[in-house]
Amino acid sequence: MFQKLKKWIQTGSFDTVFVLLVFVLLTIGIVMMFSASYVSASYDRKTGYNPYYYFTRQIVFAGMGIVMMFILSHVRLELFKRWSFWLYMGSTFLLLLVLIAPLKISEKEDFRRWLGIPGVFQFQPSEVAKLGLVIFCARALSERVKQKQRVGEPDYTIPICLGATAFFCLLVILERHLSGTMLMLGIGLVMVVLGGVKRKWIVFTLGAAILGILIFLAFHDKIIDMLPIKDYQKQRIVAWLDKDYDPTGDRWQTNQSLYAIGSGGLFGLGLGKSKQKFLYMPEPQNDFVFAIVCEELGFVGAVIILVLFAVLIWRGFDIAMRNKDRFSALLVMGIMSHIGLQVILNILVVTDTIPNTGIGLPFFSYGGSSLFMLLSEIGMVLSASRASQIRKR
Repeated sequence: MFQKLKKWIQTGSFDTVFVLLVFVLLTIGIVMMFSASYVSASYDRKTGYNPYYYFTRQIVFAGMGIVMMFILSHVRLELFKRWSFWLYMGSTFLLLLVLIAPLKISEKEDFRRWLGIPGVFQFQPSEVAKLGLVIFCARALSERVKQKQRVGEPDYTIPICLGATAFFCLLVILERHLSGTMLMLGIGLVMVVLGGVKRKWIVFTLGAAILGILIFLAFHDKIIDMLPIKDYQKQRIVAWLDKDYDPTGDRWQTNQSLYAIGSGGLFGLGLGKSKQKFLYMPEPQNDFVFAIVCEELGFVGAVIILVLFAVLIWRGFDIAMRNKDRFSALLVMGIMSHIGLQVILNILVVTDTIPNTGIGLPFFSYGGSSLFMLLSEIGMVLSASRASQIRKR
């Protein structure tokens, strides 16, 4: 029994630079999340008027995530490759279950995103599904080379990956989770590109996307009403296009975000000295925490944080490129692409570059299930670094 388990244990030292970057971002993120949240938590009945409510819960999930990160760093990625299909099916089951029996966080919400036990714990199946999709596509695309070597055998790998992505996107959009759908679609497309899709299809897709955006901007008045989304989502798109639209309603949170960013200036107002978090910014600990970062740490602090994210993602890709196993390389690149896409989308939302879709900033935004899954993914990257040829520093 022990010998069977031993073959799945990954030995060797992990990449210390990558781990250091993770802990630096995690530490800064928790500090900034606390700074952004303690005022609103002090006035919120659901937190028991406890200013440390979000901070203590985030610390707990961070601790659990770190433990899982180090456990997974000792697991050979071959195990996830063998179980890739069942991990995808398990994710599918959770996405279907949340549509049938969702956990309502608030009676006012019409979302179907959560599972769990009321008052004890809750999680978003879409967070699990993102990793399930990456693992499934990495397995399929890693086998693509072998398939292409078989003369006369058609290659269905790309259609399978696109179909798996589209199916997950359909389930997530039924949860009324537009940002999760966008991120899921982005992950699937990036995995297909990393897997070696022909360049002409990349150019065609980018061209079609640009053309679609231009058509939407030119005829948005008619197109918005035709979109198969909820009315509040349509109003957010209108509020993004019309900067004067309902400043006390749908544009309130975005406007407060822009005020916070502008108030920060070059060096910021100082840690803990944000003014917008004093009940002007709704739930600043979530999707708009980066606005508080800009206000308190300024342009310089915000740039430093973005540089840390960029270096983390580059280091992850470096680990992937030096790994001899194709599945491991694709898995790591998929994980790092997921993190990169989420950072980019969050910054675009906070700066009003795209409509407010509600997407968190990795390591910074409050959320137990997302932080736990993020650190679990980091553990897989560390496992790959143990097996790679990268020089440890």
